[in-house]
Amino acid sequence: MISNPFSTLKKREWTLWIISLLIVGISNILAGSVLPSTLLGTLIGVTALIFLAKGNVWGQILTVVFSILYAITSYEFKYYGEMITYLGMTMPIAIMSIVTWIKNPYEKGKDEVKIHYLTKKQKIMMVVLSFIVTWIFYYILKILDTPNLFFSTISITTSFLASYLMLYRNSYYAIAYSLNDIVLIVLWILASIENITYLPMIMCFLMFFVNDIYGFISWKKREKKQSKSAKKE
Repeated sequence: MISNPFSTLKKREWTLWIISLLIVGISNILAGSVLPSTLLGTLIGVTALIFLAKGNVWGQILTVVFSILYAITSYEFKYYGEMITYLGMTMPIAIMSIVTWIKNPYEKGKDEVKIHYLTKKQKIMMVVLSFIVTWIFYYILKILDTPNLFFSTISITTSFLASYLMLYRNSYYAIAYSLNDIVLIVLWILASIENITYLPMIMCFLMFFVNDIYGFISWKKREKKQSKSAKKE
C-alpha cells in the first residue's frame, strides 16, 4: 500500500524539507539563468531524500524521476559518468528497490520498509562488484574524454555502493550517499568555475549531504526500534 507520504512527516522533517527547497530554489535564481531540468531536478532530489530517510517507498519513486533530470544536466556539461551512472545504474536499481521495498514492509499495510542486515555473501558481492564497476567505468569515461576523470570515477564507486545498500534496505546506504555527495560537490564546483549556471548543483548536493546525514541517523534509530520489536516477538 502506498499512501500520502507527507502525512507521516514530523515537524523537524517539514523544516528540513522546506529549508532544502528554499536553498536549492534560491541558488537557481542567483545563478542568473534558470535551467528547467536543473531546477526541477534539484527540488525533486531533496524531496526524495526526505522520504528515503523515512524508509518510505516514495523516496525511490522520486529517485527515478530525479535520475532522469540529473542525467540531462550532466549531459549538458559532458559529465558522461554521472549521466551513465544515473540512467544505467541508479535509476534501474531505484526501480528494483521500489519492488523490494513494497514487498518488505516493516508492518503490513504501512509504508515503512523493513531494515536488512547484509549477509557475509552480500558483503563480499558488494566489494567485488564495486571493484568491477569502477574498473570498467574508468576506461569508459576515459574514452569519452570525461572532465575531471578522477572524481567522476570515484563518484561511480560511491554511487554504486549507495545503490547496492539501498536495494538491500541497509542503513549504511546513507553513508555511501554522503560520500558521493562530497565528491559531487567537488565535481560541480569545478563545473561552476567554467559556467556559473551550474551553481545550483553545488547547493543541491550540499543539501543532499545534510539530508543523507539525517537519513542515516533516522535509519539507525528505526533499526534499533525494529530490532527490539523483533526480539519481543
